Amino acid sequence: MSPSLPGLGFLLLVGWQVAAATSPGTYLCSSSPVNEPAVCASVKSVSQEMLLEIARGQASPCSLTFGQYACAQSAWLQDLQDNFLISLYSCLTAKPASAMDPEYSILFFSKYDAKKLVAALTMFSQRFSHVPLSLEWNMIFINGLWEKMLQVPDIDSPPVLSQWVHEGLQPFLVEPKVFACLHAKNVLCETFQMIVAALNGIYSDLPVEEQRNLYAGIKYYLIQDGSNEKCYSAAVPGLNSTAWFENYLGSFLEHATVGDLQLFGDEPTLQKFARDPVNIQMISNLTLLRETAVYYTSLLTSGPGFSFSSLPDRFVCYLSPSAVSNLSRDDTLSLAQRISENCPLNLKHRGITRERAPSSLTTEELQVASSLVRKFEHFPPAILRALGQAAVGLSISDIENSISDKDLEASIPALGEVRGWNTEQSSTIINKLLSSGYQIRDGQSLAKLGSLVAGINSSTLRSLSPEVVLEAIKLPEFVQQMVTLPSVLKMTFVEKISSSVGHPADLVKCIPDALASYIPKSLLVFGEEKPNIQDLNSKMWTREQAAMFFSDVIKTEPDFSRLSQSVLQGFTCAAVNEVEAERFQELAKVMKKKNVKLGEDQLSCLVKMVTLHGIPQDLDNYPKDLLLFLSPSDYAATGSCRQYFANIGKANLDVLQRESSQRKQLLLEALACLKIPGTQVNKENADTLGHLVCDLGGEYIRSSGGNLLKQLSQCESFLPDQEEAIRSVISSGNTTFGPPVAWSAFTLNELSGLIPVFDHSILQKIPKNVLTLWLKNYAHNSPLSREQLATVVEELLPTRHKRADGCPPDKQITEMVLNDDLMPIHYSPEELRACLKNVSLENHLSRMLTYAFSVQQLAELKRNLDETYPDGYPDSLLPKLGPLISFITPEDVSKWKITSADTLAALLKDQPPDDRASAVIKRYVDLGNALNATALNAIGTRYVCLLNATELNIIDSSSLKLASLNPSACPQLTKNILYAKAKQAFSDQKYLPAYYDLVEPYLGGAPGVDLRALSKGNVNMNISTFAKLRRDSLLSLTPSEVQGLLGINLHDLQKWQNKSPIREWVQTQKQSELEKLDVGLTGGLQEGYMNIVTPKFQSPSAASLGAVAMTLHLLPALLISFLMMSVLS
Repeated sequence: MSPSLPGLGFLLLVGWQVAAATSPGTYLCSSSPVNEPAVCASVKSVSQEMLLEIARGQASPCSLTFGQYACAQSAWLQDLQDNFLISLYSCLTAKPASAMDPEYSILFFSKYDAKKLVAALTMFSQRFSHVPLSLEWNMIFINGLWEKMLQVPDIDSPPVLSQWVHEGLQPFLVEPKVFACLHAKNVLCETFQMIVAALNGIYSDLPVEEQRNLYAGIKYYLIQDGSNEKCYSAAVPGLNSTAWFENYLGSFLEHATVGDLQLFGDEPTLQKFARDPVNIQMISNLTLLRETAVYYTSLLTSGPGFSFSSLPDRFVCYLSPSAVSNLSRDDTLSLAQRISENCPLNLKHRGITRERAPSSLTTEELQVASSLVRKFEHFPPAILRALGQAAVGLSISDIENSISDKDLEASIPALGEVRGWNTEQSSTIINKLLSSGYQIRDGQSLAKLGSLVAGINSSTLRSLSPEVVLEAIKLPEFVQQMVTLPSVLKMTFVEKISSSVGHPADLVKCIPDALASYIPKSLLVFGEEKPNIQDLNSKMWTREQAAMFFSDVIKTEPDFSRLSQSVLQGFTCAAVNEVEAERFQELAKVMKKKNVKLGEDQLSCLVKMVTLHGIPQDLDNYPKDLLLFLSPSDYAATGSCRQYFANIGKANLDVLQRESSQRKQLLLEALACLKIPGTQVNKENADTLGHLVCDLGGEYIRSSGGNLLKQLSQCESFLPDQEEAIRSVISSGNTTFGPPVAWSAFTLNELSGLIPVFDHSILQKIPKNVLTLWLKNYAHNSPLSREQLATVVEELLPTRHKRADGCPPDKQITEMVLNDDLMPIHYSPEELRACLKNVSLENHLSRMLTYAFSVQQLAELKRNLDETYPDGYPDSLLPKLGPLISFITPEDVSKWKITSADTLAALLKDQPPDDRASAVIKRYVDLGNALNATALNAIGTRYVCLLNATELNIIDSSSLKLASLNPSACPQLTKNILYAKAKQAFSDQKYLPAYYDLVEPYLGGAPGVDLRALSKGNVNMNISTFAKLRRDSLLSLTPSEVQGLLGINLHDLQKWQNKSPIREWVQTQKQSELEKLDVGLTGGLQEGYMNIVTPKFQSPSAASLGAVAMTLHLLPALLISFLMMSVLS
């Protein structure tokens, strides 16, 4: 923490001078001192009694104007309550601001006692921490508050400044434009430097979000007038310091992007800043965004005469390949050692990254490693040890030809510590070891492989005894390697461990954390065994797994706060039977604190229990997602409708189906609450709507211009009219982002969520160098899929290609090229075909197929494989096909030997089209392979409906028990067959609470007799499961049996009574029996009437009735009996 800066308040006050506004909103800023007699001359005076009445709640705060409060005597204002600012703000925002309000703000806050004001601001912050403030009144308030802050004694000491910034001003500083006030007041650079130094002193005490907000404000000040190199001039004393990053950004540099740095100065100037010793010292202690760290390192190393010995250790992790190309062997080994020592596996970077393996290396890291390795022709153990982490640059050829069998085995300890091996590298090393006689006899010899264990194939692992695996997983260094293993190996490890560990509690205790989520859920049913809460809390579970033991856990642990987020997500309606109704509110509040994410059925059940005895009046203490199932009127006791919809905007709206009536109603109520006229939504309302913006129609998007783009970029998907409207707004250029032709890579990154919507007309306007820079620095952190990134790649290729006679000399495909994830942008499809002629793809295919190749380029990769393997792909190649599986034909599949369920899993992992998947599954089965648990999990819910009756009937119940399928969307025959097998599979758990959760996905095939048995078990079936039950089974149930099945969800029947098959069930029941359910069902049979509903299937017990069943009305019971007997005869 920096030392306090004496005189900060004085310096700032001296530095601020009145100036004309230079940007929107700055007319709302003025400076101290205010001439009170002149300002208050036209303001109607106010008495102390009037202020006391407001303080006591006897008069409305809105009965006085801002000017009257500002011109009142200082002593009288101290009688106001701490919540007064909240009321005042609500009064003021109801009308437009006047030109005098900035002066009133300074005068009003100058009269407030500092301690009393901090208390009032703290309460204000708590109320508005999640509700965006009006920009207009935000500027006015901050105008007075900032100057009041500068008059506070000891404001230059970090504790006092922190209290004001963190507790008082936080909701105001969310908007970077408030820093425009500093421009309006003509704050000098020297003065601004003091502000940054003071804020830097409290940086580490601030939450990350507040750090970001303050950085955005600092950046706004530094770039607002559009000039480059603000506050720097080599010719001006006082502004010629190259320690610019330290002076004007400090620790806030952690939030700067490359685009930001390029706004602060041109490259020669930035190089001067980068090499300044003061800046280097500061940055060595910061955690920069990765792309910023790479750029900063390039600024350091790109100049002439640079010596690596002067490069701080922190920066060796961010070197570019060109920087290391001319090193000697000795320097290479020295640098490799520094990389190993300073670039650990868990090196942290700021920013949000796409989920990927912790050991994944960037293109630059791989290319640097490859450059270092190329300095050597042979690799004895001493060289491999010295290379350390850089050994990841070894090519397949190096492994096969430049390391002897003896040296390879001697180097296992060193190679096992290297992170980031790709599939081909690790499997080549392991295969070479095993073929040369290396044996895995015990846990020690398995653990010795370290990171290389990922190269073991599953059949080798299955051949090991369980004791070997159990011994290895007791070694902490081996357990660390589990995190980065392929899914198929993780499942195989679980298979080996669970085969030797019989009890769920023992399995939970010994299973490594990284494998826990791969345990089949049926193995986590505790039954009479008491679960160990500490062991369960220490693992990460899936929601399905946690549901298996949730009821057992809450019976064992009365204090919900001791349960982990992972365990709590297993909440099921069955818990209603284990917990007193009054405690569900306590449970829900714990879920809020631990940020537990629940699904629609879970939330629907939980909200019923939470509101069983009325709507709580503190709904802000409950999960935001629960509000999706309540209304603004339910929230009234907690806060305003605006506050309700601000919370809804932050909730997981995708819990509700996109086109559901519930979501549509929420949007309509939100628009009404916010009083949005017509179809134009301003930024303030857009911030409040949050995720609800994703449901606004195209007309709203067009009318609102760019106001909605920030929220739209977070949406999962769009409807066609929304996409068209987004393209229209973007193409117009009338947004804060400007026209596409003027975008930077940073702009594109801010809009990355909208890239899938961009068509050719937009993408072609974005400068190609911007698209390239975005792909290089941002694409790996974007949420876009490989296919979506490929649309950007297509824009970087020539629109027309002349036929290539051969591979151009500068396009030869080398090891460096194969390790470059930007490889696709350098080759047209024709060039790719020509340049792949003499390249073996097999050893690089896994990595290459993660690159954003276009459809045409992928077709060329497939063509190359077809030419290389005309008689069918070898077994070793099949698991590597990835996205190429979509190009495969049934003829291709017929040549394959799919010999294992692991290969089947790899082929289906990229979710090929149904016809391709069906061909792959058929080939697997036709070759005599079993549909075991691994195969069933590979087929999964997505493809299970493709299985025919013959394939379904060969599934063994014991395999189904270890699989996770949901056939509810399949043909009825599929559901019938799988239900019978599931019932048998889980028969030994039939009398346990978890039985229902195990069998629930298969209930669409259950006969009526089984449903009647379940109705006696308090299962609290959700309505969506009920609606998917077998039609004849559902229609056979009585109202009391339905009540037994649905339990607490019975009231949902009323909402679903007009949907089939529930509608038909209602029509076949006596109305008098329906009324006993007391849920508002109508349409049942009146007394003396009878309905026979035509079934949509041939029921075995009523086949002869199928052709003549009819609806009979107004007939006596005797006549009906006569007609029925006639039909049967």
